Amino acid sequence: MERRDPSLIQRLSKIELMIFDVDGVLTDGTLYYGEHGEDAKAFNVLDGQGMRWLSESSIRTAIVSGRNSKMVAHRARDLGVDLVLQGVADKAAVLEEVMRALETASKNIGFMGDDVIDIGLMRRVGFAATVPNAANGVARHAHWMSNRPGGHGAVREVCELILGAQGKLEPLLASYGA
Repeated sequence: MERRDPSLIQRLSKIELMIFDVDGVLTDGTLYYGEHGEDAKAFNVLDGQGMRWLSESSIRTAIVSGRNSKMVAHRARDLGVDLVLQGVADKAAVLEEVMRALETASKNIGFMGDDVIDIGLMRRVGFAATVPNAANGVARHAHWMSNRPGGHGAVREVCELILGAQGKLEPLLASYGA
């Protein structure tokens, strides 16, 4: 399994910040609109717990999305996400802003995306992840792909992968009696 790949473990051991795309990663990519144009999104609780575990383990989290959504801002607040950037057309261009704001280098940053808009950022970070339902061509820019699709536990998988590589997962699970 990829978890034993030394080069992957080396990348994961350096992660100080994990950035997530929203539509297609934190959600299944389906957009719901109400009659007045308001949007709604379904988020997976397993993914949220994984993000909380990263934060509790001193790994910061960020969200970078091409769309603007009050639902995303609300979910990010609930999870204690360190940085939320929405309405971003060029995700690779915001990397400098993210590194300055959270005082880290690109080699210490991971990103999970699923669409062609994410490729530029995937190519510039130390660890790039994607989902099996990603757009054509995205997977070839990833160091790792989840087993679960976006919005259905993919984020939890990558969070556990990072924590495992850093030796933080087993003690965390043991605290729950697992």
